[in-house]
Amino acid sequence: MAHSACRSGTVYGPAQRLMGNTMVELSWLEKQIVAALQVDPRASWRTIAAVLREPERTVARRGGDLLASGVVAVRGIQLKPKPVLVEMRCAPGTSRMAVQALSQRADSSFVYTITGSSDCIAEILTDRARLHTALSDELPAIVGLQRVNTYPILRYFKTLRAWQPGILTAEQRRALRPVPLNDPKIFGEHPSLTETDKQIVAALCDDGRMSFEAIARRAGTSEATARRRTDWLLETNCLNLRALVEPSSLGLPVEALLWIKTAPDRLESLGRRLAQLPEARYVAAITGEYQILADVTVASNEALYDFTSSSDWTVDVAELSTSLLLDARKRGGRLNPVLS
Repeated sequence: MAHSACRSGTVYGPAQRLMGNTMVELSWLEKQIVAALQVDPRASWRTIAAVLREPERTVARRGGDLLASGVVAVRGIQLKPKPVLVEMRCAPGTSRMAVQALSQRADSSFVYTITGSSDCIAEILTDRARLHTALSDELPAIVGLQRVNTYPILRYFKTLRAWQPGILTAEQRRALRPVPLNDPKIFGEHPSLTETDKQIVAALCDDGRMSFEAIARRAGTSEATARRRTDWLLETNCLNLRALVEPSSLGLPVEALLWIKTAPDRLESLGRRLAQLPEARYVAAITGEYQILADVTVASNEALYDFTSSSDWTVDVAELSTSLLLDARKRGGRLNPVLS
């Protein structure tokens, strides 16, 4: 495997603070609660407490505090048939404005400031009819933009919905969700949504743990209908629910984007292997110079070196370039409260 130069001269981790100016290191129980929400974002505190074998009152109090403080958030995100990654280089002193402009877009799911030859990267989720306008008219109008590279996503091997950082045992994960949800592989046009569906989607994008009673009130329908349509939206991948948390709060302060070149006949197997690793939060097949983009989080720079140099998955890698994440302005469609 040939390693190209790292896209930065120095390895940095993301901001080490979580609330205000103080870094928050979650306790082991809190990490377990977060991990349980990652498996099933709508699991009841009673269910989580039973799986963790902890008092329900303690789990409910700790979990409620995590949600109320914004340390963890459960949000829905509406998938679109034409996702694309946008990598941008900005004029000196303008990258913050570009990141802010990207973050304010309703169709951006994540926006990261990164090291290397580019300043930021974003994932844009859009429809076929909107793709040309977004790429040709709107993004080039961002103040300070010097260069933009676009990488249409061909398929996901893993998204944040499936990220499990290795905190829970396999038995605990099965107890929370006996049949794991699969991330969408090949994109197509999604089913048409009714006005009720759209209201339910909006409600769950605001609060993925909203009760069916509250969803029904917001959508102007019955609780039974709200429950049935929510299940349909999730089963058809029109909507994904994700528990959003800064990796640093789970003891994983170093986050990197891996740009990977591989042979065409190795792409599928390499993507699948990467997706199985707890270090990988996001793995996508893309067009362009690289075939795979992976977002990984680890505990230290040394762990990142080991992961990219001596892991089994690197056997099928022809070339690897690494960008380090400096700031996450937006994750899973939510503006990061750290930087708000």
